[in-house]
This record gives sequence, C-alpha cells and structure tokens, in this order.
Amino acid sequence: MTSFIGRRREIEEARARLQQSRLVSLLGVGGVGKTRLAEELAVRSARAFRDSVRWIDLASVRQPEAVPSAAAVALGVTDQSSRAVMDKVIDHVQSRHMLIVLDNCEHLLSAAAELVSTVLAAAPEVRIVTTSREPLSIAGEYVYMLPPLSTPGEIEDCRAADIAHFESVSLLVERAQSVVADFQLTDINARAVAQLCNRLDGIPLAIELAAARLRSLSPSQLVERLDKRFALLTGGDRGAMPRQQTLRALIDWSFDLCSDTERLLWARLSVFSGSFDLDAAEAICGFGDLSDTPVIDVLDRLIGKCLVAVDRTTEQLRYSQLMTVREYGHELLEKSGDSENLFHRHLEHYSTRADRSSIHWCGPGQSEILAGLRIDHPNFVAALDWSLRDASLRAAAARLAVALRYHWIAGGYLSDGRIRLERILQHLTAPTRERGDVLWVTAWTALIQGDHDAALAHLDECTDLATALGDDRLRAHADHWRGIHAVFSGKPADAIRLFHDAIAVHRSVGDLASVLTASFELGMAQTYDGQLDSALRTCGEVIAVADAHGEKWNKAYALWVSSVAYFHLGRHDDAVEAAEQALRIQHDFKDKICTALSIELLSWVAASSGDAGAAATLSGAAKGVWRRLGTSVVAFGPHITEDSLTSEHKAARTIGADEFARLAAPAVGLTIDQAVNLALGTRPDAAPTPPAEASPLTRREQQIAELLAEGLSNRQIADALVISRRTVDGHVEHILDKLAVSSRTQVAAWVAARAHPRIGQAGG
Repeated sequence: MTSFIGRRREIEEARARLQQSRLVSLLGVGGVGKTRLAEELAVRSARAFRDSVRWIDLASVRQPEAVPSAAAVALGVTDQSSRAVMDKVIDHVQSRHMLIVLDNCEHLLSAAAELVSTVLAAAPEVRIVTTSREPLSIAGEYVYMLPPLSTPGEIEDCRAADIAHFESVSLLVERAQSVVADFQLTDINARAVAQLCNRLDGIPLAIELAAARLRSLSPSQLVERLDKRFALLTGGDRGAMPRQQTLRALIDWSFDLCSDTERLLWARLSVFSGSFDLDAAEAICGFGDLSDTPVIDVLDRLIGKCLVAVDRTTEQLRYSQLMTVREYGHELLEKSGDSENLFHRHLEHYSTRADRSSIHWCGPGQSEILAGLRIDHPNFVAALDWSLRDASLRAAAARLAVALRYHWIAGGYLSDGRIRLERILQHLTAPTRERGDVLWVTAWTALIQGDHDAALAHLDECTDLATALGDDRLRAHADHWRGIHAVFSGKPADAIRLFHDAIAVHRSVGDLASVLTASFELGMAQTYDGQLDSALRTCGEVIAVADAHGEKWNKAYALWVSSVAYFHLGRHDDAVEAAEQALRIQHDFKDKICTALSIELLSWVAASSGDAGAAATLSGAAKGVWRRLGTSVVAFGPHITEDSLTSEHKAARTIGADEFARLAAPAVGLTIDQAVNLALGTRPDAAPTPPAEASPLTRREQQIAELLAEGLSNRQIADALVISRRTVDGHVEHILDKLAVSSRTQVAAWVAARAHPRIGQAGG
C-alpha cells in the first residue's frame, strides 16, 4: 500500500545470505522494518522459486501449540484427515521448491524453531526467512541484524539538499505528503527534519507515526515535543497490528517479552547517556536483585532481543541503546524509585575513570587515555549535569570537571568544558580548594578560547584564594596560567618570571605533567622575548624528560615551540622537521590546538621560502582546524598573530589576494586527519595548485569520498568525522549514486582524477 524507501544494501545482503543459507533470520528492534524488508525480499525473490512464496504470520497466534495449524492454513494445506497437523505440513512442502516467510516469531521462539527445523529437514528445496527480535538459535541459521534507516546526524549549515538522500528523511517526507499534500523539505525546515529523524533513531515506525503528526504540527514544533514521544506518537495505521499503532505499544510488546531481570537491567542501562562498556555496566548496574546474576548474562539476553546494540569495531566492545528504547527504560527506572541510586553510582564510576586518566596522564598510553575519554564524553557530561542539581554533590562535580582538564583541552571539547566549569563556579561559591582548582582550569579553557579578560578575573580570584588558604600548590597553578595570560597579552618577560616560580613548586610536589606543560610554555615566552637559544634548550629538556617517561602530548608542543624558534632563527629546514614531528604525533592524539599551530608554522615557512601557493593551502587547512576547535590563532597573543598575518600577507602579495583565497578555500573543509596528511605531504618547493573542477558532491560527501579513497572503512570514517556509522552509510550510498559508480575503487579513481595535487600527495 506504500512505497518501499531505501534499504538497497540491506536487500542485496539479505538476498546474498539467502543464496548461501536455507534459513535467514531478519532481526531488529521493534518498528525497524523487519516485516517490510521481508515483504520486499519475498517479492524480489519470488521468480527464483518454482513454487513461489508463502507467508506465515505468527503475530496473532498466542499459543505455541497453534503454530502448526497457522502454518498449514498459510501454506494452503488441504488434507482434511485426522493425522497430526505437522505431518500434513511436511507432506505438503517436502517436494516443493519454495520460499517461506515466518513473520513475528519473537513471542513463540521455541514453537517457531521446531516448525522451521522440521520443515528444513524434510524439504530440501525449501528456504525460510524469519523475522524476530531474537534468533531461533538452531543449526544453520544465518542472523541478519537490520539497522535503522540512515539518519543525517549533526550536519553543519543544514540544507535540504544535504539531507534529502537519507532514508529516514525520504520516508518522513513521503509519508508526510500523504497527510499534508503540499509538505516539502526546504532549507527552512531542514534542520528540524534532521533533528526529528535523528532523535527517532531512524526507526521507520516511529517516523511514520511522526509524519502523521505533521498534519497538526510543524517539524520544529514536533521536535520540541519529542520529550513526550510515547504520548505524542499515536494514531498509526488502523490496519496495522495494535502494537504497531503507537510507539508505546510497540515498546510495551518488547517489555512483555522480557524476564524480570531483563526488565531491571533495561531500566538501569538508561542511566548511560551514550555507549558504555561491560565494566561500566557491571559496576553501575550489578547490585541488588542483580547481585547474584552476572550482568553479562542478562546483557547478552537483551542483545539477543535487539534491545541493546553492540559496536564490534574494537577489541573492547561497546554497547548502546536506541534513544527510544533508552527513554522507555528511563521511565521504568523512575517508577522503580531507584534512579537516584543509579545516578550516584554512575557519577562515582565515571569520576573514578576521570581521576585515573589524570593520574596516569604523564606517561605512555596518553593517546589511548584521550581516546577513552572521548568515547565516554556523553557519560562524563551527563554525570556533571546531574551532580550539579544536588547541592551535596557540587564538590564532587568540581573534582570531576578538573580531572577532565586534558579531555577539555587536548580532546577538543573546549566549549563543553568551559560551560560546565563556569556553571560549577556559579553553584560552588564556598572558598575551598575545589573552587580554586575549578578557577584555574576554567581560566585555561578561557585563555585558549581567547577570552583573556574572563581568564584573568578567574586567576585573580584563584590567587587570592590560594593566599587565604595558604596553599602553595594552588598558587603555583594560578602563577602558571598567569604566565600564559602574559604571553597571550604580549608580555613574555613577565611570563618568564611567572613560569619559573610555578615550575619550582610543581617540581617540589612531584607534578611532572604540570612541570612539562609550564616548561614548553616557558620556551614559548623565551621565543617571543628574543631568547631563541634559551627557548631551544628549554624545549630540548622537555623533550628529553618526555621521552624518558614515554610522554608525547607535551613533547609535541615542545617540538612546535622549537619549530617557531628555528623559524625566527631562519633555520627553515629545522623548523619544518620539528613541526612535522609534532604533526606525526597528532595522528594518534588529534589535538586540534597543536595541529593548527604546527600547520600555521609550515605555512609561515612556505611563505618565507617563496611558495605562496603552499602557504595559502596550509593557511586554509589551519583555519579549518581552528574553526572546528571554536577559536583562532588570535587567541594565542599578538606575537603569534603577527607571524601568521605577516606570512599570509606576504603570500597574498605574491599571488594576489583572490588567488590566495581560492587556494585556501578547499583546505578549510578538510577533516583534522586530512589536514595533517596535507601538511605532511606538502613541501616548500611544491608547485602551485591548479584550480579544481566543481564537485557534484556536498562538502561532507567530498570529505567522505576522500576518506574512502584513503581506504578507510565506514566505521573508521564515522570515528574520524565524529558521526554515526549509519550516517556514513547513507552518505556513501548517495556518493555512489551521484558519481554513477558501484564500488569504492571507482570512488577512489574519481577522487584521484580531480584531486588537488597536494591533497592527492597527502593521501586525501
């Protein structure tokens, strides 16, 4: 009755599995479209079977013993004798060449498994497709997990053309037009439509129910009301099964199929704001009625029921729930009266993780620590936001936010960190050591963002508080970041004194991480105070100590400062070598600040060496990294800003301002990995870049096409761009359609044929 939207890859994969196996089970969460896919698969496969296709719907069958009779009716068994029904079914199918679809098996798994096993054993030319929320778990079964429809994810400057090709958007628009004939996807409503599809997890049934609501609400109004989705998304197709007429009834159906322990863990897992690992699930959820039952056993059963998804891209598996499933679980948790306990345990667990990361930061494994913090970011933020609602937990919130300081700075979450740190300062007003630590960490984030006045106000208070408390360590942190404020204010001589004072205290208390950070910053102050040889000696000491401890984050910055000193000494080869060493470290760290600063330096060298084209391209790449970070080179003070502007103006005078802008523009849109690859692949003697032909792809699609050309998998692309795997899948399909090609190899050939020579050299 309605058109079939998307699912091209799923249909192809399911058909391929059906050729390999006689039993294919389509699994997925309720409403994800298992039945609809099975229908389409049956239609497209019908000609391959001499006796066509038969459909057995178990949705209305309530008793296991009624399954054979339901099968007999659906198969058209005409034997009216008194023999056992299953015997009649076997006689009917044993010589037939047919496809049987057994739909909605989850509530009758044992009976369905017995039927399927018997038929497959007796009828060698029969193949069976089942749909269920759990596998039948019988020999020969091939399980195909049906994911939700592709969703846009977070798209910058969202326009209609950017999201129209996503399956969830196509479905929403088409179904909306069935109730509002003149509904159109426009640039005005594109952001709301994207948010709607994202928040409904790309679940077809939820999207169809939402489309029906567009009769009386605009997309933005509907998004605003989605926190009440179970009451809002009602009134589905009257011809559908009752459980498919409202979103709540759909999830209720899954709930009814769960045991008590499964329901309990489902509720407790709702405490996670993003994905989680097994250690977190066990530590936070494994208490009370789950004390005597291994959490992994119950989690495994929820995975089997498609209520928990598994990310297998790394050895340490991650688990997650669709937003709709999680919100239903949160309702269960609230009703249980155990939510406060769960959130306390959640805060305690992630606070311990954050503490461990800061304690072990200065040593080997830094990039792994940073990667772990990034993947747990949603849970850290959730723990902070929740703890701020309870006055008794504000000191704990402060300790957590301070422990996450490297996550905010090196991990690239400046804005998230600054917002929460400032919020803590508003609530935690007592003159305590916790407030003092929040003050200097907040000042650090503010300095990087270029908000120097706010940073100074925080540091003034931190200094006063340290004096009142008689806390030398706190005073050292205040002096440390006052030193950076002095550098960023164009007063490197003042900074040198402050850094020496801070380093002495950091060293006396054994705070090696702070010693190294303050030391490379001392080198920066010495550089811009004209003490270039001293700066190189200071950075050399940082690098030596860092190497002795397996530390790389501070080492990368020391290398960058060295490159700046070499640049001012006119030692361009040494400057390039040091900056490139810093950039190679960023392959693992992806620290946007160090990346941008190092690419800036390479642009300065290119301009000074007479290669204005390379300078323009590198300048564009640096600007792109700055933009993603939410700051600019201006935040780092007048000296660095002058170096940057002088080099930019020199290159622009050589080739003209318009040509400079044209060469810089493509690099602004590069991902951080592409920017690093571009910088490492560019040499001062490279030829100027010829103009690139107009691309039929959007900016995001162009990025993904270039990453495909590098050989990255869809999951690796998702990680690099910080978007969902399904979003990447949707973009890849659209790229294939736009370029009229059928393989990744052809995409790579297209990228190579039109690539900017330097970007091609850099692997882009």
